[in-house]
Amino acid sequence: MQKTKTAMKTMGPAKVEVPSPKDFLKKHSKEKTLPPIKKFDRNVPKKPAVPLRTDHPVMGIQSEKNFINTNAADVIMGVAKKPKPIYVDKRTGDKHDLEPSGLVPKYINKKDYGVTPEYICKRNEEIKKAQEEYDHYIQENLKKAAMKRVSDEEREAILQGLKKNWEEVHKEFQSLSVFIDSIPKKIRKQRLEEEMKQLEHYIGVIEKHKIIYIANK
Repeated sequence: MQKTKTAMKTMGPAKVEVPSPKDFLKKHSKEKTLPPIKKFDRNVPKKPAVPLRTDHPVMGIQSEKNFINTNAADVIMGVAKKPKPIYVDKRTGDKHDLEPSGLVPKYINKKDYGVTPEYICKRNEEIKKAQEEYDHYIQENLKKAAMKRVSDEEREAILQGLKKNWEEVHKEFQSLSVFIDSIPKKIRKQRLEEEMKQLEHYIGVIEKHKIIYIANK
């Protein structure tokens, strides 16, 4: 019963692997084997002899040191220990260590507090250099491809024109009949929906990209 209870102490019965049929119990397999015979060596140093019954330890040794005066002098001349800083967070007087609590402003007193780490500065320089190289690469490709950049005024004018066209198409869409019961009405509704969807796509693309290039023909 004790073995069964011990096995059931964990979550469910203990999982024991089923022994393989090849690992059967052989004859004399559980007999204890004797350690190998060691050759006796006479040159091994012997252990110290057991003291005799008549031998007595040395007794009566006294020290002339005055431990009372020495301890008193150490206490007087020693530096007093500072009490460990604590804080109390409840009225019942529960005490906790002050230093690991985060209430001590030890980080803002560091010399490098608020200074950007060196690895971040290095990373920003690498990002800036990579952006400059990319811009230079784009400019070179634009020169080779003879592309023209759309100015901010032209981009704003195109955007306003697309929005105005969308409003006109939307107004026309709103003026459709409530009942679409004929093929021409369905075709007109489908055409207006496609135009509005295309205009919304163009407006989204122009608003998303601040810089636009156009190939010169």
